[in-house]
Amino acid sequence: MRGLVIKNTGSWYSVRTDDGRLVESKIKGNFRLKAIKNTNPVVIGDRVQIEVNSEGTAFITVIEDRRNYMIRKASNLSKQSHILAANMDQAMLVVTVNYPKTTTVFIDRFLATAEAYRIPVHLVFNKTDRYGEDDLDYLDALMKLYQTIGYPCSSICALTGEGLEALHALLIHKVTLLSGHSGVGKSTIINQLLPGSNLRTGAISEYHKKGIHTTTFSEMIPLAEGGYIIDTPGIKGFGTIEMAGVEIAHYFPEIFRFSADCRFHNCTHRREPGCAVLQALEQHYISESRYKSYLNILEDKEGNKYREAF
Repeated sequence: MRGLVIKNTGSWYSVRTDDGRLVESKIKGNFRLKAIKNTNPVVIGDRVQIEVNSEGTAFITVIEDRRNYMIRKASNLSKQSHILAANMDQAMLVVTVNYPKTTTVFIDRFLATAEAYRIPVHLVFNKTDRYGEDDLDYLDALMKLYQTIGYPCSSICALTGEGLEALHALLIHKVTLLSGHSGVGKSTIINQLLPGSNLRTGAISEYHKKGIHTTTFSEMIPLAEGGYIIDTPGIKGFGTIEMAGVEIAHYFPEIFRFSADCRFHNCTHRREPGCAVLQALEQHYISESRYKSYLNILEDKEGNKYREAF
């Protein structure tokens, strides 16, 4: 029997079968052996095959090939990876300029990983009601930067509902991963878009300006018009994984575009003579923040420890 994994609560997975049933399922032991480098061999969005037992529960026996997935380094800084979700049409990264602050390095790590797996990303800048003049100026600069590169952006206030109608229209008939730091307002966005979902929300520490985890498991929430929102726990850092050093520039569209004119085909865009990327950086065709993020990921590949602050 085939189905879709729509919820993960630890050792149990809720599978919606193709005939509409909801079956609580576990993983067969051999999956754990096959997926030593993954913290989670089965993920939200997976198409699976299950064997239902006499008690009405089931074992997941087959994980079908994934169209794509969003992956990051496991938060324990080990060599393991953690997959956020699979088989999505798009991702929306919820960003806050402040309360809590989202760094450009975090944004760029997420975007680079999405590029690697061909997942379109829409940047959603939330909490516009809380920003002072300087914050609003910075928000405007960030949106212009990412829109110029080719990433669509929206500014919203989930608390008041401002901007959510247009956002809702982008979700219909699509499977969308909603991600971001704890406290950026993902649960509030879902509660506003889907009345009755009643997801728990949490306050921001005014001292640390950081969020507290309110979502503790991953879940696919259906839209009445068709499609799903994939709600996942907030993430502190985004360690990149499964990227070879020479490939990293490919996942920064503006850097990749200029790299075609570099003198050396294996240019790392740091000190090499005839580097078109460094020239574009000097002429402000590539932003310093994006170039810093590129170097930051490149340093990961050279053995430096990933630092969770990013």
